[in-house]
Amino acid sequence: MIHKHLKPYPTNFLWGSASAAYQVEGAWDKGGKGPSNWDLFVRIPGKTFKGTTGDVAVDHYNRFREDVQLMAEMGLKAYRFSVSWARIFPKGKGELNKEGIRFYDELINELIKYNIEPILTIYHWDLPQALQDEYGGWESRQIIEDFTNYAVTLYEHFGDRVKYWVSLNEQNIFTSFGYRTALHPPGVKNEELYYQVNHHANLANASAIKEFRKFVPNGKIGPSFAYSPAYAASSKPEDVLAAENAEEFNSHWWMDVYAWGIYPKAAWDYIAEKGLAPKLEDGDLELLKEGKPDFMGVNYYQTTTFESNPLDGVSEGQMNTSGKKGTSQDTGIPGVYKTVKNEHLERTNWDWNIDPTGLRVGLRRITNRYQLPILISENGLGEYDKVEPGDVINDDYRIAYLGSHLKAVQEAISDGVEMLGYCTWSFTDLLSWLNGFQKRYGFVYVNQHEEGEHDLRRIKKRSFYWYKEVIEANGRNLMDDDK
Repeated sequence: MIHKHLKPYPTNFLWGSASAAYQVEGAWDKGGKGPSNWDLFVRIPGKTFKGTTGDVAVDHYNRFREDVQLMAEMGLKAYRFSVSWARIFPKGKGELNKEGIRFYDELINELIKYNIEPILTIYHWDLPQALQDEYGGWESRQIIEDFTNYAVTLYEHFGDRVKYWVSLNEQNIFTSFGYRTALHPPGVKNEELYYQVNHHANLANASAIKEFRKFVPNGKIGPSFAYSPAYAASSKPEDVLAAENAEEFNSHWWMDVYAWGIYPKAAWDYIAEKGLAPKLEDGDLELLKEGKPDFMGVNYYQTTTFESNPLDGVSEGQMNTSGKKGTSQDTGIPGVYKTVKNEHLERTNWDWNIDPTGLRVGLRRITNRYQLPILISENGLGEYDKVEPGDVINDDYRIAYLGSHLKAVQEAISDGVEMLGYCTWSFTDLLSWLNGFQKRYGFVYVNQHEEGEHDLRRIKKRSFYWYKEVIEANGRNLMDDDK
């Protein structure tokens, strides 16, 4: 539908930005922190771009006050950050690290001092290595108890000041990349184990949300899901069915469990027939139903287009982690679906589709299916940025990307979607997991690179000033329907 006039953003809309502990903090072995799975994984040759690690990252651990002051200068309303589990419990459980608690106490207090709403992510992929060594981490049901105890510790220490919480970040990514493609730790390719690991994560998520009600009764909590809405490559019924399959296997498989506590039937029957279905124990389905979130967190970057895939068709392809445009390959599940390039969309240098309308489509799908408010917990553009003379960074491409996506959010609001806020990825530049420091997302450039020593100084990009104006106007300057 085309609206003659768009509804305004809510007056209490959370204009935010986001980060993750491993990607920004550094200080990987300081302040009593134990090693995480990522601290060890990045030391395996060939796993990351030019062997980059998060040992220093962008040194947010030591420079958080400087970073928060920049957020305040921008007028940021919310900052989503993650807590490093191994900084709280160096061994994943047992003895509490008071230095870790103190760091996050100080970060939260600094945010509140500048009227920035803290949004705390409990888990953003960095598992204490001690738990991986002891029982395989997410491979064991023991993780449910240990994750819940960790979450409760955070509720007890920070729940008096933090009212917005994200339970698990992109469960679909850390389970599939960890146990399907082996791109992330622990670097395993085992389809049956992947489904079991994912079930354990579902139970841990539900358990943590259930306990949240006791400790932060006036707070809101939900998972952040990496949502890539599925398109059909054509109106051929076979392609439409392939897109339906993709939506069920790649999206409903998680969001149905979050919202309803049930696995989608067609996908479950398919994997059960192949002997891959996770083992359910007494009480599992009841627990899943008790973990209903207050909102659906959405990390949106792109849509994916699908066509039919024969039984002897495409399976695993190659992911572009080099920034060399056109090097990604199509992937699929034989007999289920296959990805295909969408000729109607532009792509980034990392072959990610640029599709703001797809965000609107996704927000409407979630609203219609689950009837939950939505927090966009990540949306942003990873690209090469160039520092010009006088410390000028003209990232007009980022402004265009974010502006078009914010217009789509406003269109979704006009469609009836209940939006809590919008967090860009990211505030400062950061370590982009497998992609090193060359793939930049931030409003603030950080002088950090893959090779050599760098001073880590912060430089405001043009997008910094643009987002400042958007926040000041509560998005009114994005409206062009009356012009």
